[in-house]
Amino acid sequence: MEHQPSTRNVPSPSKFSSSSSSQRPRGEKFQSNATQNPKARNFSERRNPFGASASNSGVERKLNSRKLHRDEDVHVEGPSYTGSLVGTCPYMCPERERIQREQLHDLAVFERLNSNHGKSSSYLAVKKFCRTISTKNIQPSDVRPLPVLEDTLNYLLSLLDSNNHPFEVVHDFVFDRMRSIRQDLTMQNIVNERVISMYEKMVKFHVMSHYKLRSCMGNPIIASMHHLNMEQLTKTLTSLFSLYDANQSSNSFSENEAEFRSLYVLLHLGSYSKPTEHSLSLWFGLLSTSVLKSKEMCFARRILRSFRIGNYKHFLCITAAQVSYLQYCIVEPYINEVRALALACINFGGYKLHPYPLLDLSILLRMKESDLESLCNACGLETRTDESGNKVLPTKQTTFCHPNGEFQRYTFLGLEEFES
Repeated sequence: MEHQPSTRNVPSPSKFSSSSSSQRPRGEKFQSNATQNPKARNFSERRNPFGASASNSGVERKLNSRKLHRDEDVHVEGPSYTGSLVGTCPYMCPERERIQREQLHDLAVFERLNSNHGKSSSYLAVKKFCRTISTKNIQPSDVRPLPVLEDTLNYLLSLLDSNNHPFEVVHDFVFDRMRSIRQDLTMQNIVNERVISMYEKMVKFHVMSHYKLRSCMGNPIIASMHHLNMEQLTKTLTSLFSLYDANQSSNSFSENEAEFRSLYVLLHLGSYSKPTEHSLSLWFGLLSTSVLKSKEMCFARRILRSFRIGNYKHFLCITAAQVSYLQYCIVEPYINEVRALALACINFGGYKLHPYPLLDLSILLRMKESDLESLCNACGLETRTDESGNKVLPTKQTTFCHPNGEFQRYTFLGLEEFES
């Protein structure tokens, strides 16, 4: 589906599918002649999202079209293509690769026909990611055209609805096959609204995975998956921004561009979070006025500013009022850091003879009173019950400390639908 900006509705995995994409059965062949897909175009054509011819501003950028869309995951050896490659593979996986992997018993659990480790089919097998590709060996029949790639992506995202396997198992499969989709798109140098929509869906997958995998960070394997997912999130966002730049007109921007660019800003939360080596202030200078003034970007900038100066009240208030689901998936790990900062400020700045009521503090920090008591204990603070039977936090305690490792995940009151 098309992404709805700043919605409070949590997108279920099944809602990744787009109503505008092809609805052919996955095993059915596609006609992939370039003349049958007139909307697909190379970067040199650069039309805006509404179909009007490109303005002079696009020419003045003097951006190299091949560099714009070159995905960092794709390492091509040999002579480079001139943009004339058009894939003709009609299936999610080239037949030659599928047969070879059947012989090697190299089939993921989702690709096995009747659970047979050595048998798959055209509607189950999905092309694997290959880090290095030699142009001498690439045939159009090994590359999937845009309609096939759209259907393959929708199929992969539909697997996220499955309850038959743990999320990390599904993630591992989708993660690899999604990189292969980006690889095929890059080799064909296509840029249009359909490709932008695909990249937006892939970014959504990585953002949601960033949130879901974090709940199992105690497992070193899943912790590694979380790290790799963050790497691919950054790379996919970079490619998406290049597509936005190549496809924009001087007076408009893509429908969802503001929210996806705001995700990049939110990735700078935390002292160790540096998605790129470029200064964020310089990056802001490259954005259009429309994106900079959008509510999504204004939210991200306010959150980042509040986090950096330690304004915990403002951070929590605007998160509760304005955050979208995708933004929340990135912001969530820092919420408990802000809550711990609030506890430190109240503990060290409070009046010793006047303990802070836990009920009032839980409202301020937007969490359940029982969760707040747990967080206090994790930070080395003791709570007690006063003569009225109300729980309070005595201040001026010298035992405050930040918890070792990850914070326990606590409910954010008002945003429970994001955490289900």
